[in-house]
Amino acid sequence: MRVGLFVTCLIDLMRPEIGFSVIKLIEGAGFEVMVPPAQTCCGQPAYNSGDRRLARDLAQKTLREFEQFDYIVVPSGSCGGMIRVHYGDLFGDDPEMMIRFGRLRPKVYELTDFLVNVAKVQLPPGEFAGPVTYHDACSGLRELGVKTQPRSLLAQVGVTVAEMKDCEHCCGFGGTFAVKYGDISTAIVDEKCANIGASGADTVVLGDLGCMLNIEGRLRRKGDTTTRVLHIAQVLAGDV
Repeated sequence: MRVGLFVTCLIDLMRPEIGFSVIKLIEGAGFEVMVPPAQTCCGQPAYNSGDRRLARDLAQKTLREFEQFDYIVVPSGSCGGMIRVHYGDLFGDDPEMMIRFGRLRPKVYELTDFLVNVAKVQLPPGEFAGPVTYHDACSGLRELGVKTQPRSLLAQVGVTVAEMKDCEHCCGFGGTFAVKYGDISTAIVDEKCANIGASGADTVVLGDLGCMLNIEGRLRRKGDTTTRVLHIAQVLAGDV
């Protein structure tokens, strides 16, 4: 079966190696992976900023490029949530687009949800030396129900999770929120960094690159040069 990989803007531009780890995992599960070369943004920044016209244009573009596939996998809860949850709001006044979206929506999966509930993978033990702590990104958790899936996959590869305090609390990024409300964002991520440190783990793992860059950036600015911040695809694929 064919999987369309929505690679996300941040992975494409900032950490393309994560995309290759994602492809390795999906192909290893027996699926053919296609990456539409013309894909761009899911429309979330425009949508969150109130530019519904641009967000809708980008949503229509995404539908055109991905509705051909058996599944659409997104290695980001925020982009996955935008496509699966908020496109319905953008297309609500267009019956034809709602029909097309209705066909696409059940095929859209966040990466770990896909690996657990569709591919039903059994990953071999890896060589990663834990423990790690896990940050639950807001959109993946609250919009897509991603909670147990990454932890069960980490257990498969032999990685122990040392849960941090308030692991479900926001990291303070929130896209343009971090730009508009810098002081509040900094206070939130400082609390997250303190909880990571208190967990006793030297690595924090997560499933959303926006959170990853925000947490890693703050750790480094605070002088922490040793705590690793990794996307779960990297750990599961053994690319660390």
